[in-house]
Amino acid sequence: MSDYNAPLKDMQFVLTELAGMAQVSALPGYAEATPDLIEAILEESGKFSRDVLAPLNFTGDQEGAQWADKAVTMPKGFKEAYAQFVDNGWNAVSGNPEFGGQGLPKVVSAVVQEMWQSANMAFSLCPMLTMGGIEALELYGSEEQKATYLHHMVSGRWTGTMNLTEPQAGSDLAAVRMRAVPEGDGTYKLFGQKIFITYGDHDMAENTIHLVLARTPDAPAGVKGISLFVVPKFIVNADGTLGARNDVHSVSIEHKLGIHASPTCVMAYGEHGGAVGTLIGKENDGLKYMFVMMNAARYAVGLEGLALGERAYQQALGFARERVQSRAIEGSAGSVPIIKHPDVRRMLLLMRSQNEAMRAVAYVVASALDSASRHPDADERIRQQAFVDLMIPVVKAWLTETGNEVTSLGVQIHGGMGFIEETGAAQHFRDARITTIYEGTTGIQALDLIGRKVARDGGAALNALRGQMKETQAELAKQSAASFKALAAALGEGIAAVAAAGEYIVANYGKDPRTVAVGAVPFLRLLGIVSGGWMMARAALAAQAKIDAGDNDPFYPAKINTAHFYADHVMAAASGLIKEVVHGGASALALDDAQF
Repeated sequence: MSDYNAPLKDMQFVLTELAGMAQVSALPGYAEATPDLIEAILEESGKFSRDVLAPLNFTGDQEGAQWADKAVTMPKGFKEAYAQFVDNGWNAVSGNPEFGGQGLPKVVSAVVQEMWQSANMAFSLCPMLTMGGIEALELYGSEEQKATYLHHMVSGRWTGTMNLTEPQAGSDLAAVRMRAVPEGDGTYKLFGQKIFITYGDHDMAENTIHLVLARTPDAPAGVKGISLFVVPKFIVNADGTLGARNDVHSVSIEHKLGIHASPTCVMAYGEHGGAVGTLIGKENDGLKYMFVMMNAARYAVGLEGLALGERAYQQALGFARERVQSRAIEGSAGSVPIIKHPDVRRMLLLMRSQNEAMRAVAYVVASALDSASRHPDADERIRQQAFVDLMIPVVKAWLTETGNEVTSLGVQIHGGMGFIEETGAAQHFRDARITTIYEGTTGIQALDLIGRKVARDGGAALNALRGQMKETQAELAKQSAASFKALAAALGEGIAAVAAAGEYIVANYGKDPRTVAVGAVPFLRLLGIVSGGWMMARAALAAQAKIDAGDNDPFYPAKINTAHFYADHVMAAASGLIKEVVHGGASALALDDAQF
């Protein structure tokens, strides 16, 4: 089982050369995000992830969170690690300074989140949910709610959850039945049950703040009748101290395929008179407010796909260097490390190149989030937000689907030893499997992409993205090396496939949405792969510029080679995916239910 070491060199390269960290630091309010400070933060986060979080990953998986008497106990070492996490200020990295946060850019927060997720995904889920709750309360909470909760949540001393679905609802939030009854004093009593609540209960923090979807007595049916409430585990007294235990408890935790150290709770509200909560914003606008948390969580879950892919790659690489088996194809005196075998090298580069592409896409989207909220020019904010809206489903779904592929390759490289739990390779594969389901399945993300993000605006945001890709293609074509012209050709083919798919969706979604929906996931995969290829092409250009300037660091030629591998082995899928998008609908819908 390998250790985790944050890939700081690649992280810094992507931040500087692709995500435009200098431009982000120039945005209002980010002047303190200097290169020296960012480098120090990333180094310290890397150490914390390696030395504190990573050693608990395997043991936490083996022990798992434990439930008894309506309470959850975390695995050994988690409570102490979380205390250190809070004391070191990690939860407050991107928090609003008004509430005790450090106010650093979201793109910096994304980098440290990747490290925590790689080191220990189960642990990282706790602060991830808290961050989403902070954002929702900051945007829509009352002044009293902000004063009561945000300082403690930003510090991490209180954690947060989002309570959406119920046993009968699944992903269909229109079916939510949780009741919220007004008490006449500004509070409500909540009654009902919620399922799949990550960190719904644990023993690491003083209080847990639940954001809960529920219906008031006169609410209309469907999603238009959902309100959002804040319900603390412990009632907060007027002086800010913690009072009585609220009427909300975990009644069980799920026994899961992976992330065993992360408690996934069934939560019961109002078994003894009603759980006390307060309304966030206006009645019946709860789904709009909750989408703030959901979008933040969707981005963070996308990072999990990358993070687990990185952890699996590091472990597979270490194993391939050490595992001696069989002679080399070209002949050798004896058995060689398996990294010498061509197919193992292919798998390792498939893992590495996709990880690097995912990282670049994720950080560039995070940088755009910063610009969308902070750029002084209103038109630029709109442009950046359109890019973010288009790409969030891609980050969430393409990164997690690819993360599943990469962690599976990690098991394959280990051979039979990968199927044995003691090596740790299987854990990364198991932990990754939930990521394509969390916060809306890949199918849900793909429907959002084709409907709300492509068809609704007539493909405008997609065309703007293609325009940026074409600029990179033109830069590649200017390079004298034939290899860069090959990159330009591969990117050009990918851009053409995206264009054809987008035109098909825009032309047909309104009149035949069911047939178009069959190609939604293939289209999302196509856009993800080509976006990754665009990023890898940009990375190759930046690396070549460093070489041309006299930098002899072997990192740069390796980066260029990885970009070429991605073009040859990953971008090649574009031509098949466009066929799925445009021609795959009819056969998929040809059978009636009885014929399956």
